[in-house]
Amino acid sequence: MTWLLGYVDPSDPCFVAAVLAITFNPLFWNVVARWEQKTRKLSRAFGSPYLACYVLGGAILLLNVLRSHCFTQAMLSQPRMDSLDNPTAYQVGLVLLGVGSMLVLSSFFALGFTGTFLGDYFGILKEARVTTFPFNILDNPMYWGSTANYLGWAIMHASPTGLLLTVVVALIYVVAILYEEPFTAEIYQQKSSQIHKRS
Repeated sequence: MTWLLGYVDPSDPCFVAAVLAITFNPLFWNVVARWEQKTRKLSRAFGSPYLACYVLGGAILLLNVLRSHCFTQAMLSQPRMDSLDNPTAYQVGLVLLGVGSMLVLSSFFALGFTGTFLGDYFGILKEARVTTFPFNILDNPMYWGSTANYLGWAIMHASPTGLLLTVVVALIYVVAILYEEPFTAEIYQQKSSQIHKRS
């Protein structure tokens, strides 16, 4: 980890912007979703929990585009690493990008739009927690798929800055998982209890 810092200028404005974007995104969607879950103000403002969830999902998608742009600009503004600047490393990065994209897309198809974009905070619940692929091989596959995408992108660009920012992405996702997972488990436990009481 220390050797990476020799290649990276943390005061570079592009690097700072990337770190801020990486940190802000999960903070934004968790704060807004918890606020909605407690107050239902977004659902009331848009007249429907589904429409409110779609709007939040759209905002998250735009923020993710901005995050990826900042990540790429930070890589391009700082030196490349000679030991990664070769065809083999590029192919490894391409494979990681492929695996990451597969995890993200298959997670999206398994969850649907509202399942992906925090619909459970809007009261939009599935019959049960999703356990089909890729959730049957990995917890939180969308987060780890996204991390694999950034890692692959960094390796393809032979970028130590990208590698360091990928570590930041992974750490932020770990914090997000610790925050989100207990809530998701609790609401599906409550739903299961309600179903048992009715039957």
